Amino acid sequence: MSPGLRSGQVAAAAGVNVETLRYYERRGLLADPDRSPGGHRLYPEETVTVLRVIKAAQRLGFTLDEVADLLEVGRHRHRRRRADAGLQARAQAKLAEVEERIADLVTIRDDLRAALDAGCVDLLECAGAECCPIPFSTITGRPGAEAVAGS
Repeated sequence: MSPGLRSGQVAAAAGVNVETLRYYERRGLLADPDRSPGGHRLYPEETVTVLRVIKAAQRLGFTLDEVADLLEVGRHRHRRRRADAGLQARAQAKLAEVEERIADLVTIRDDLRAALDAGCVDLLECAGAECCPIPFSTITGRPGAEAVAGS
C-alpha cells in the first residue's frame, strides 16, 4: 500500500499549484487528506485524477459549484440518482448555455464587422447617425436599461 503523495507531488502531477490544491480542499472538492507523523498532507493517488477532472470540467464551462455537485452525485452512485442531477442533464444544460453565448458572440462579431466596414471612427457620432450599423437601440432597449442610463 502506498503511503500517499505529498501536496507538491499531487499538484505537479495534476498540473496545478499547491494553493489550488488547498483551495479545492477547503471548498470540499477534495477529501481531507491523511497526515504523516510529521503533519504533512498525504493524498491518495486518485486525487490526481480528481484534480484533472475538476480542471477539465472547468474548461467545459462548469463552475466550481457545479463541479462540486457533479462530484457529489458521482460519490453517491449507490443512492438512487435524480434524473436532473447527473452529468447528462448538466451537460445538456451547459451546452444550451454555450450555444446561447455563441449566438451572442456571433451577433457581436457581425456588429463589429459592420462598424468597421462602415468606417465608424467616433462612437457618439456613429450612435447619432441613421446609417450607424451598431444596433444601439437594440442593445440598450432591454428592460431597466433606461434606469442604468439615467444613473
